[in-house]
Amino acid sequence: MLTEERRRRFKDDVARQKLRTGQSRFDGVFRIAGALAMVVGVVGTFIAYNISLTKDDMRDVGSLQTLAVGFLAVTVLGAAVYLTAAITRVLRLWLLRQLMEHQSQADQLAEALKSR
Repeated sequence: MLTEERRRRFKDDVARQKLRTGQSRFDGVFRIAGALAMVVGVVGTFIAYNISLTKDDMRDVGSLQTLAVGFLAVTVLGAAVYLTAAITRVLRLWLLRQLMEHQSQADQLAEALKSR
């Protein structure tokens, strides 16, 4: 119950300060683009590799396997973009929470100094 109370108090404090708590306009786009790149990369890798297994000419095999490695790079890039967008959202919330806590501590300190 303590967690729910802290969450409610945090939301009330943020609303009272009139801070923007929404996402950046590109967060959702980056997450979708990253997920799409991961899917396209994995599917493209499997397709290119399976096609390379049916070829007899080593030049064709080499070029298709190079294409498969390129799709693997797309997969890794998509994962990096997705994770960056997801971590950015968490860090934004953490920074907002830190800001509110430090503001609260500063207010308490100022109140204590005034009362002396």
